Amino acid sequence: MKAWTKIGLLAAAVAVALPAAAQEVTLKFHHIWNTQAMASVNVINPWCEKIAKDSNNRLKCQIFPAMSLGGTPPQLVDQVKDGVTDLTITLPGYTAGRFPAMEVFELPFMTNSAEAAAQAAWEYLQKYATREFPGTKILAVWTHDEGLVHTKDKQVKTLEDFKGLKMRAPTRQTNKLLASLGAAPVGMPLPAIPDAISKGTIDGFTLPWEPLPSLKLQEMVKYHTETHPSRPSLYSAVFIFGMNQAKYDSLPADLKKVIDDNSGMALSKQIGAVWDASRGPARKLAQDRGNVFLELSPAETDRWIAASAKLYDEWVDDMNKRGLPGKQMLDDARALLAKYKK
Repeated sequence: MKAWTKIGLLAAAVAVALPAAAQEVTLKFHHIWNTQAMASVNVINPWCEKIAKDSNNRLKCQIFPAMSLGGTPPQLVDQVKDGVTDLTITLPGYTAGRFPAMEVFELPFMTNSAEAAAQAAWEYLQKYATREFPGTKILAVWTHDEGLVHTKDKQVKTLEDFKGLKMRAPTRQTNKLLASLGAAPVGMPLPAIPDAISKGTIDGFTLPWEPLPSLKLQEMVKYHTETHPSRPSLYSAVFIFGMNQAKYDSLPADLKKVIDDNSGMALSKQIGAVWDASRGPARKLAQDRGNVFLELSPAETDRWIAASAKLYDEWVDDMNKRGLPGKQMLDDARALLAKYKK
């Protein structure tokens, strides 16, 4: 082979190899929170900074907060699946009934530790639910900290106090929970709450403490009702951190490794711990404002547990009708929660 031919082939090989080796990728990250929210400050921004550092700035996030890329919160799961966005954090429960296997962690009174639930949910996801997210690579899964009741004008002290209250809920299972307790459930995503509470569309809402400060919701209600700490909390909702599968597949091997090293069980646990830690500071803002707190007695909490117990059987029956082993799935979820609880 002539020297110039060898040189030409070598140059061509280098030209092909160099772009791949030096490839820089910007990932569009779309989510529901404003830039001041705990999730933005303590989860999304640090994760994006970490992958940038680990990739020598070859992986970067272009963050679109507060649904600024368009659409509605329930559409986020399809936006990431279809490649409209590359990354998202969202609640599968915003699209009612579409992700039924993961709803097991949204059943009432399952856990009071987001960190334990995150680890349990990740392990459970691998066994039962990855097929619910075609076109999406799940980077992490977790639940929020303890869910509780916040009301504007009427304090909920007993089960009977729910009667006549229009209460916001985030997911299908929480809607069912509120109905079983006697309230009139109103499903809506987080960003819609301030307008709904100010207009009287709802009398209150179920939320953990974490999102209240960013929306100043502690200034829009007066009463907070917490279940007894000896029992699992009222409810939790599942979050997923998803990446468009085709986008991940298109990355060179070293950048895939950066994503892999910053996802999975360890990331899920880390995010769960962040949600648990958010409870105290957010709760203190409501205390400083002079809001009224009530912790239910064990006996009253048990009344709420009994009133909502049918939801477990309903979920198991739903899974069975879908050809899934509902009872085994519920038992596995409970066993995993117990396994990871400190």
